[in-house]
Amino acid sequence: MRIALVSDHASPLSAVGGVDAGGQNVHVAELARGLARQGAEVVVHTRRDAASLPDQVELAPGVIVDHIDAGPPRPIPKDNLFPYMATFADQLHRRWSGERPDIVHAHFWMSGWASLTAGNRLGLPVVQTFHALGAVKRRHQGVKDTSPKERQAVERAILRRADQVIATCTDEVFELCRLGADRSRISVVPCGVDTDLFSPTGPQAPRARFQPRPRIVVVSRLVERKGIGNVIEALSVLPGTELVVAGGPPPNHRDGDADVRRLRRVAAEWGVAHRVDLQGQVERAKVPALLRSADVVACAPWYEPFGIVALEAQACGVPVVATAVGGHIDTVLDGVTGLLVPPRAPKQLSDALAWLLARPEDRAAMGEAGTARVRERYRWETVAAATHRVYQSLVRRDSVSVSVPR
Repeated sequence: MRIALVSDHASPLSAVGGVDAGGQNVHVAELARGLARQGAEVVVHTRRDAASLPDQVELAPGVIVDHIDAGPPRPIPKDNLFPYMATFADQLHRRWSGERPDIVHAHFWMSGWASLTAGNRLGLPVVQTFHALGAVKRRHQGVKDTSPKERQAVERAILRRADQVIATCTDEVFELCRLGADRSRISVVPCGVDTDLFSPTGPQAPRARFQPRPRIVVVSRLVERKGIGNVIEALSVLPGTELVVAGGPPPNHRDGDADVRRLRRVAAEWGVAHRVDLQGQVERAKVPALLRSADVVACAPWYEPFGIVALEAQACGVPVVATAVGGHIDTVLDGVTGLLVPPRAPKQLSDALAWLLARPEDRAAMGEAGTARVRERYRWETVAAATHRVYQSLVRRDSVSVSVPR
């Protein structure tokens, strides 16, 4: 099967933790690798954001990343990319006219618009994964939402036109149905975890050799909605505990970053600046060691389409305190693999963290349960196989409809 993955702004080659680089980048990269291991030929189409990038890069055996010229070849915030999507769609149409894929899988709403614009002209089946929904973002961010005004209308149009929608969690199914989606055209396939990289065994990031502090780790982009400020506030009633935050700009650019400055102010206001380590961007290969060094991993976004870090922490055998939003509701079993708390609730967050930090035996039990559950349900091989089954059902349905006499 020839598969085209379309990820307009989230390149599988990008470093995770930057302004617009997060779970979607990981998802697209690992899904592509997983599909290729099943024998598929995969091309990931993404926007060229640097003039020096080659036209194509081999990500893995059977996976090519194809850079499309659409707008200036430099980083552009994703909320400013929609004006370039017509060009992006034209380039997709040109490529697919010459080398036709069997299935197109679009990631994010702009990718969906471009994929349908190009793919419908060629009769290609198109699958959509949103990764985030404009209506949900607007509900939680209000006037701070910087999404283009067209976003919500485009998302509704995609729901009408896409052959199948893959939701990553049950909460997203509810949101899609609220937007008018046909439930029969929604499949649920979660994000996954590289359980070779993220496992309980392996090195740990350094901690103080003598009298080490209890450690909470956050791995996240630094934008306000990720709730890191709430974790810092919770830290103020956890004496002697340190917080390590990985994410944001490279370490040598931290001082000039607005989110870093904001979080430093929050830490100073709560009197915990000396116990908060904002490390900046951490190489993905080093993230498992950082997670393993934690007593607890905190994932406290105000809303979250999925939340892959909670899974990665559990895969490393570390219990999670997470807000009960989005994919966390599916992936964190409250009281079994971690604890769930309401979003934007520092008191409940600090209570849950304190409870776990005081109970090493419970932490160990939750860590073991989390690792077992991730390996059973969330390995990328499992996720890729489930996604491939969605593709196969569409290709078979398409071939049957073509063969029926009219």
